[in-house]
Order: sequence, then C-alpha cells, then structure tokens
Amino acid sequence: MTRALFIIDVQNDFTEGGALAVEGGSAVAAGVSALLAEHPDAYDVIFASRDWHDPDSDNGGHFARAGEPGSMDPWPVHCVAGTPGAEYHPSLLLPDTTIHIRKGQGQPGYSIFDGISVGGEKTGELLIANGVTDIDIVGLATDHCVRASGLDARGHGQHVRVLTDLVAGVAPDTSDAALGELAYAGAVLVTSDVVV
Repeated sequence: MTRALFIIDVQNDFTEGGALAVEGGSAVAAGVSALLAEHPDAYDVIFASRDWHDPDSDNGGHFARAGEPGSMDPWPVHCVAGTPGAEYHPSLLLPDTTIHIRKGQGQPGYSIFDGISVGGEKTGELLIANGVTDIDIVGLATDHCVRASGLDARGHGQHVRVLTDLVAGVAPDTSDAALGELAYAGAVLVTSDVVV
C-alpha cells in the first residue's frame, strides 16, 4: 500500500478574508500543518493543489465578467495566478517534497485531477508513477473541490478517506450532501486521529 495525501486548495482566497472565504479555512490550514508535523512519515507522497486562474480571461466562464453581479455561478474573481490570493495560506507548512498541482488555468478546474504539476504532469500520471493505492483528502471546499477530487480519485480506482475534521465547506447543507455523495461512491469518512 502506498498512501498519498491530497491537500486541496488551502489558499488565501478560500480562507477568512479572501475573495471566496470559507468559514474554518484558516483552522484547516493549521490543522493540516499539525497533522504533517505530528506524523511526518504517514504519507509516501503529498500533493497540494491550488486554483491558478488566468488573469486575462473568464477562465471558461468560471469568473463573472466585469459588470455582471458577483454571484456564486459564475464565481467572483479569485485565485488569480501570481496574486497573494492564489498563494497557500501562511499557516499551511508543506514539506519540500510536496508535489504542487495547479488547476483552473483558463478553465473552471474543480478537481485536482484537472490540474498539472509544475513539471507538466497530470495528477493521474503521478499517482501511477508513485504507485499510489490509497489517498487521504483534506482541504477546501468540501462541497466543491474536495468533492470533485474525491469522486475523481474513486473513479481512478483509489481507496479514499476524507478526513472530516480537516475540511471546510461553503455551506453546511451542501457540504453534508457532498460528504454523503463521497461515501456513496465508496470513500470512507473518518477523522484525522486515524492517521498513524
């Protein structure tokens, strides 16, 4: 068994004070860092994704255009490549060996599988190259990118656990629905105290 950790979109724009802030986002950042500090050998591979949207387009209809209301669909401008909002939250401390995945470059890109590494490799290819069979998922937001990443991981044949104390969502009802959908797809819902 080779276990990976997916850290989904723990970015400034998705935490308190950001363009699309999720309540509890900063606590998730600190909690993930604590998990990695307490269990430095728990994961064979660590992936961290970021929305990394193009600054000069609506990213495939993902951003509301100038003059449109800043509704939730399309979303307000967020996580534009190279801006402070796109950076990881300062409380998120990642090992040097972390594989960084950028997604949403010119398109919506909810799932970590929609992104590519800095070296241009797809997430699925990197899982195969590293022999990954099991994935734990943490991050933001439960009802959007965590959901999409978990469902895609199941679709790629991975054994998936969602660490429910290290995720936070946009809204309670949609987050609960997303966790239910992930469980129905075969993901296991656990808390981070299972990590050893």
